[in-house]
Amino acid sequence: AQDLTRVEQAKATLIKSSEGELLAKIYSQNREPLAYEDMPQHLRDALTATEDERFYQHKGVDYRSLVRVIFKSIILRDRSAGGGSTISQQLAKNLFGRPDFSWFSMPVNKVKEIIIARRFESIYSKDEIITLYLNTVSFSENTYGIASGSLRFFNRIPAKLKMEESAVLIGLLKANTYYNPRLNPEPALIRRNTVLAQMERNEKISTQQRDSLQALTLKLSYRDLDRESPAAYFSAKVKSELKNMLSDKLRPDGREWQIETDGLVVITTLQSQLQHSLKASSLAHLSQLQKKFDSHWASSNPWASNQLFFDQKLSQTTWFKRRLSRGLSEDEIFKEAKEKREMYVY
Repeated sequence: AQDLTRVEQAKATLIKSSEGELLAKIYSQNREPLAYEDMPQHLRDALTATEDERFYQHKGVDYRSLVRVIFKSIILRDRSAGGGSTISQQLAKNLFGRPDFSWFSMPVNKVKEIIIARRFESIYSKDEIITLYLNTVSFSENTYGIASGSLRFFNRIPAKLKMEESAVLIGLLKANTYYNPRLNPEPALIRRNTVLAQMERNEKISTQQRDSLQALTLKLSYRDLDRESPAAYFSAKVKSELKNMLSDKLRPDGREWQIETDGLVVITTLQSQLQHSLKASSLAHLSQLQKKFDSHWASSNPWASNQLFFDQKLSQTTWFKRRLSRGLSEDEIFKEAKEKREMYVY
């Protein structure tokens, strides 16, 4: 029980501009833990209505769901019956994992999670368990906790989430790759509407609200700081300097600082407004250079003097080998390689 009273979660270090704009994160797990008050009521309602309808009635184990799972999933082998784990049990699994995923280990793992869940319920309040859960769970793409998930898919803090956006994020928890709204928008939309239906079923929203929210299209404001940082090179230098600054210093508890897990906040001298203006100017300049480049090489063949070298390198690519395995001749593949097509390059 003593270990359960000191649950520590890895927290990302935040690098911010002088005005407080988030520039980058340093992390082993992309997580920013939040307090219960920073999580909107409709987010918490979506969670309990979808993942654990009787969360406020049980003490860590929902025996009605457990009996249903045993009867339908095990005896009738109905895979659509659901998992039956409460939020407290899921929290136990998220924090301590399952060492062995074989069929025979499942009953043992379930029993362990039930025991830990019961202990959680005796130590923490219901609000604290929800807070721990939403700060722990993965929202895919190496994002952990509702703060990181909200920023990744909707570019806003959880307190500013709309109800339909909360439903998307809670729906994602069932299978965080399949219901990823960026990768699979159609399944994510269906799952969002299921969450909204569960909220109506549990009287968290009205039927009219459910209908109007389900009619909305799925809109994201996707933001990945790892790819789109407004000051990536600057942030990399800050990380290097931060490591040097803390190399000979200790935390108040006597341990060494770990910038990937200790949740530091670094305020830098960079001015966001100036940085955005400079970046816009450089992109505009590069676009003009690109036009000059295209114009210069429009009627030229840069590989004319060494075509054999180019052909050899092309034939070594996965793209070329994949087409060769489909039965295409080399002439057909080289012809296809000359066709213009849109591509997304990181």
